[in-house]
Amino acid sequence: MMRLSVLALLLCITNLANTFAQQMTAEEKLKYEKEITERAGKIVMGLGIADQRKSDKVRDIIKDQYSNLNDIHSARDLKVKQIKEQQKDNKVERDSALAKENRNTETALSKLHKKYMAKLSAQLTTEQVDLVKNGMTYNVLPITYKAYQEEILTLTEDQKKQILVWLTEAREHAMDAESSDKKHAWFGKYKGKINNYLSAAGYDLKKEGIAWEQRRKAKAQTN
Repeated sequence: MMRLSVLALLLCITNLANTFAQQMTAEEKLKYEKEITERAGKIVMGLGIADQRKSDKVRDIIKDQYSNLNDIHSARDLKVKQIKEQQKDNKVERDSALAKENRNTETALSKLHKKYMAKLSAQLTTEQVDLVKNGMTYNVLPITYKAYQEEILTLTEDQKKQILVWLTEAREHAMDAESSDKKHAWFGKYKGKINNYLSAAGYDLKKEGIAWEQRRKAKAQTN
């Protein structure tokens, strides 16, 4: 029964995605394909893959992921629009249907994420897979992790580990988000969790931030 349910979900998403694709002109499709191919290509450039055929294969895996994510999010948007139009006078039914659609989307994204990770892992090392993840999320994880350590010089190893765990979790969600704003929103959510954790540990984040800014200004003046 569960397998049939998942199959029905995927068929629904595919049909809605096809509807969205049909709404694009041939020129728009070519432009979009070019855009995601270039985006994937830039990520692959940083992986140090010497074999051109393997490089192209990895690029296409990443490109296809962007396309598949777009299909899921576009199908969701169309379904949400339909629900709001059909249930505009019934808030209870509308909210229930929207919540169900959100769960369906999360299920589809989770399945796609696992398949994508399996494909990347078959071609790349763990370190290279991390670089792909960072590339898809604007390198927010390494930048933010470095910033926390520079801002709070007395972080313990356990605290650094916990910060990295939460930023890594944020990255997994952000990879599947459909826009820059929503990718950054995932990190923002987890940064809030990290800040609460550090405050509970006794850190005055406002004071730490001021001290960090003073150190940066002093360093800039000596360079």
